[in-house]
Amino acid sequence: MAMTLRTDAALEHALDVLAETEGLSRQEVIRRAVLERYERAGHATAVEASADRMIERWGDVLDRLGTV
Repeated sequence: MAMTLRTDAALEHALDVLAETEGLSRQEVIRRAVLERYERAGHATAVEASADRMIERWGDVLDRLGTV
């Protein structure tokens, strides 16, 4: 699937440097960056959901421990 990406001078420079240092194409640098961001967002959501479950289950205990 083709896509047009509008860039500015800073992005062009960053893409050139990353592609050169990592030995990748500019397209691959962008692809990996997007997938990494996607994975991190999913991980953050999972951690937040887990924390919410733990607070629901252990919140009263944590409150009591905090007042000791």
